[in-house]
Amino acid sequence: MARMLFGTDGIRGVAGEYPLDEATVSAAGQALGELVRHLDSRPQVLIGMDTRESGPRLAGLIAGGLRRAGAPARFAGVVPTPGLAYLTNTGPFVAGVMISASHNPYQDNGIKIFAHSGHKLPDRQEEQVEEGIRRLSNGPVEAANLEADATLVDGYLDHLAACWGAPSPDHLKVVVDCANGASCRVARRLFEKLGVDAQLISDQPDGRNINLDCGSLHLERLRARVLESKADLGVAFDGDADRALFISATGQEVNGDAVLWMAARHLGASVVITTTMANLGLERALQARGVAMVRTEVGDKYVLEEMLRRRAQLGGEQSGHIIFLGHATTGDGLLTALKILEISVMTGQTLDQLTADLPVYPQILRSVRVRRKIPLERAPAVQQAIETTRQALGGRGRLIVRYSGTEPLVRVMVEAETPDEVERHATLLAQVIEQELG
Repeated sequence: MARMLFGTDGIRGVAGEYPLDEATVSAAGQALGELVRHLDSRPQVLIGMDTRESGPRLAGLIAGGLRRAGAPARFAGVVPTPGLAYLTNTGPFVAGVMISASHNPYQDNGIKIFAHSGHKLPDRQEEQVEEGIRRLSNGPVEAANLEADATLVDGYLDHLAACWGAPSPDHLKVVVDCANGASCRVARRLFEKLGVDAQLISDQPDGRNINLDCGSLHLERLRARVLESKADLGVAFDGDADRALFISATGQEVNGDAVLWMAARHLGASVVITTTMANLGLERALQARGVAMVRTEVGDKYVLEEMLRRRAQLGGEQSGHIIFLGHATTGDGLLTALKILEISVMTGQTLDQLTADLPVYPQILRSVRVRRKIPLERAPAVQQAIETTRQALGGRGRLIVRYSGTEPLVRVMVEAETPDEVERHATLLAQVIEQELG
């Protein structure tokens, strides 16, 4: 059966509307409860959330559905997604549920389900949950009253601190943008624990300001604060803290490609797993050092699958999802921040110095909002524009046109030899897509 509710990052939508209406969310909890009852005779499920105002209600609905199926839940409260995955893996939990829509605005929310392994549910089990949702969606709706166990996150904090492998970073001055999201409390405690001089911004969530002009999608405020305070670097998380992007001391953006470049050299990696979005400059730089680079479809889920298949220790995405498989089962923004700080301390180099030898080909990413996601091959004008662009680029660039896995958007990525060429092709393609599908 083809899955319809689960995308590349769980179930996502506008809170209160299908598929995040109360009946569907409650049914999702009960369907998951039925699944885990077959996996464990005494199942426990861990629930966590980010800072969206809809989070507590959705968490309560999931817990109520689980209870009807005989699967009690524990509540971690506000916790980063990678923290929820880590606690699920290391605790007595057969599954974990994260209530979050990652980098989306506060009106959206989502349901991510992790197996005890700390990885997202296998496709077949997601299909079983979907089948259960359809069967149970007309059933009773009852939300549980949840009380957060604030001590649960301590295990995650201890784990992160144990991943630090360098001398004290107390001489570094760091600005941290928490996106008014799940990292706010954890980040402060972590950097204090390590003795980092960290100045936090966007760390006052009110339920509606998550990702609002801040975080990894909006680096302007972080860049200004880094330059103003003469910090060594800045790091920005997204709403659920599973990604991190950086600003150097001179105000330069350091994206996931650059993080993979720094980490690959530091770890002595023989292979790096990334996606079709990775810059051609990264591929050529790694090849020059004898490091293989393998591309997957866009999505940290696909990166992780390929990492497990190849037993690779390092992988990630240009957007800042970086997976250090020796330490985590999913992308972890806080862990990524620690590893970049560690590399800087160990080498005595700034981010500008560490990335100076990484060539970057001009690249642009445009997002075009669409009415509905019809197959692109069924839009002749769009197909013609794509083919024309590919012919124009020839072997001197790359073009990727795809639907977002989490939003009603078409992503257009153009990579070419000159900025003017990139801008021209991206603008023309985006105009055709907007005319035909927008």
